Amino acid sequence: MDREWRERAEQEMDQKIKPLRSLGRLESVAVQLAALQQTLEPRVERGRILIFAADHGVSAEGVSAYPREVTAQMLLAFASGGAAITVLGRTLGLAVEVIDVGVDAELPALPGVVVAKVRRGSRNFLHEPALAEEELAAALAAGGAAVRRAAADGVDTVGLGEMGIGNTTAAAALLSALTGAPARETVGRGTGVDDQRLETKRAVVAAGLARHAESLAEPRRALAAVGGLEIAALAGAAIEAARLRRAVLVDGFISTVAALAAVRLDPAVRDALFFAHRSAEAGHRLALDALDATPLLDLEMRLGEGTGSALAFPILRAAAAILREMATFAQAGVAGKEDPGTP
Repeated sequence: MDREWRERAEQEMDQKIKPLRSLGRLESVAVQLAALQQTLEPRVERGRILIFAADHGVSAEGVSAYPREVTAQMLLAFASGGAAITVLGRTLGLAVEVIDVGVDAELPALPGVVVAKVRRGSRNFLHEPALAEEELAAALAAGGAAVRRAAADGVDTVGLGEMGIGNTTAAAALLSALTGAPARETVGRGTGVDDQRLETKRAVVAAGLARHAESLAEPRRALAAVGGLEIAALAGAAIEAARLRRAVLVDGFISTVAALAAVRLDPAVRDALFFAHRSAEAGHRLALDALDATPLLDLEMRLGEGTGSALAFPILRAAAAILREMATFAQAGVAGKEDPGTP
């Protein structure tokens, strides 16, 4: 983060008509926004939720409570406006764009859905790498392209979201690869699997990690070995947003693991990331800890789709407004805190 802009923003915030640090984390969010945008008048006005959708070959191992066909069916729900994220988008004034980077279906043209399909789902990482290098590159590029579209439309803040049956399994495997944590700590219930299927899921992740052990030390190779198309696209979106100095609202478990991969690929990405909420998914705490991140909300959600990103958007907007519009002691003619050494 630009140290000069951060220091300037902190000094400006400390002069606002309030007790020092009395707005808590709202102040640190505002300072981060100011440093990212390189201005003492940061703005969070136009937001867009980017939902990357893809299927996963590992879903064939019985790791989800829902069939693979649900991914394609949810794209229809997004397009019709009936999904949770589209309801939240309308309510909060946020645009929603869905990007099909790997759904295992041929769908008709759908409103609000951009087709950037790399392949129809990743491969089963239990038996082979999930993605070839050129497929990983294409998925990363699709994420970057989505951010550039948003930026061209004047969007200053992007929210990350995803949809894909089997993606908590891939995210857990990738988290283990990036942190060294065992499968029993990174694998959770995802869509709500029972105890038996949870054990299957853990075993699949552990076996996949063992199979690809030689590829896991380098983040890009790990992403190809056990990741997924939408996870790679999320990482690409975070990298491009940071390059364009757009704020990034990171959703729950899967988006956070993708953000971790992005930071491992390009550490400068971290300065653009704001973490929307703490997911109820088991591995999310580990992913947040790996990024030294504290989420803005804790609503016990685990839906995905960018729902947490949408709900956190007003907090970023409020933080920017505080720094931009709140008067200083000098401007308001209000006496500041007295020096305790003054007689």
